[in-house]
Amino acid sequence: MAETKEYILTREGKAELEEELDTLKNVTRKRVSEKIKEARSFGDLSENAEYDEAKNEQAEVEARIGEIENMLKYARVLDDDEIRSDVVTPGSKVILGIFGDEKHYQVVGSTEADPYKNKLSYESPIGAAILNKSAGDTVKAITPGGEIEIKIIAIEK
Repeated sequence: MAETKEYILTREGKAELEEELDTLKNVTRKRVSEKIKEARSFGDLSENAEYDEAKNEQAEVEARIGEIENMLKYARVLDDDEIRSDVVTPGSKVILGIFGDEKHYQVVGSTEADPYKNKLSYESPIGAAILNKSAGDTVKAITPGGEIEIKIIAIEK
């Protein structure tokens, strides 16, 4: 039997997924259903681009609903006492020195990772390099752009 993947989430990440799931089920699904109904009214479905597009959108929405339901089913929400300030753990907020700049990140599971919101996956090259390291440590990470040096300036819960 296949092993089930555990999804590590912060409380905020779980709430965001629940909100997205609610929107998909109660708003997006209805909107797409209306699009399909409207496209059907145009007649011949074999050459109906609007119908094909709406059906594709429906498939994407249903796939995302299934994906989120699976993530929530196998989610492990980080407890405050699991998040440490002496070493980097999932949930930690860190200040990193990269290329001479100070960057603020929260270390999260891959489900929540979002570079535009400064959420760094602990499975990413940088996240993996700093995991379980302490403030003051300097580590190297192999990134798609090559090897970089990272200084852990501070860690917060």
